Amino acid sequence: MAKFDLSTPWGRIGAYWDFFWSDHAYLRLGFQNAHWIDPRMLRANQPWPFQLKWWQGHGIKTVLNLRGEPHKSHYAIERDACRRLGLTLVDFRMNSREAPTLEEALGAKALFETIEYPCLMHCKSGADRAGVMAVLYAHFRLGQPIREALGQLSARYGHFRQGNTGVLDYAFERYLAEGEPRGESLIEWLGRPDYDRAAIKRDFKANWWGRLLTEGLLRRE
Repeated sequence: MAKFDLSTPWGRIGAYWDFFWSDHAYLRLGFQNAHWIDPRMLRANQPWPFQLKWWQGHGIKTVLNLRGEPHKSHYAIERDACRRLGLTLVDFRMNSREAPTLEEALGAKALFETIEYPCLMHCKSGADRAGVMAVLYAHFRLGQPIREALGQLSARYGHFRQGNTGVLDYAFERYLAEGEPRGESLIEWLGRPDYDRAAIKRDFKANWWGRLLTEGLLRRE
């Protein structure tokens, strides 16, 4: 964290410079990809401090960071902003190119039952990791069947299933094809001894143009 020490003027300048360019924060100055799932949960991309202040003024109490990376500039800036604004910052790292684990699903369920609402949850773009967590939120907290909750993973939010991030959709579709017909809950299916995340990733085939879009043009994490 010393590289982005916001307690010094040069450290603050360095952090914001890295945030602006390396984290592509310039793209998020006027575009937050913000959508309320329900009146208690908002999904968005990585917020600027002034955006956090705006959301705090609209009732947000908790910020749920799905990126992790405490050594990066975005985290140093967000942590500083949350401290100054009196917002609770919660870290829960998710993956955008791996099938979910049982531990992630159980952790998300427990988290949704304990955090203070209203909450803003975000990844970098608000599309993939925020999308899979939005599916879990809609399922666990709102009681939506997975088939309905999967609407949170769509192009409307900037998620493109044709790229490598489409493995998220594919994992849930495997549950609908395998676990749901057996009457298994998502948790039960993820906990099966034969649940194989590596095999799901191998079986998923992204389109070349989808990979070009998500890995090249959009440079998704």
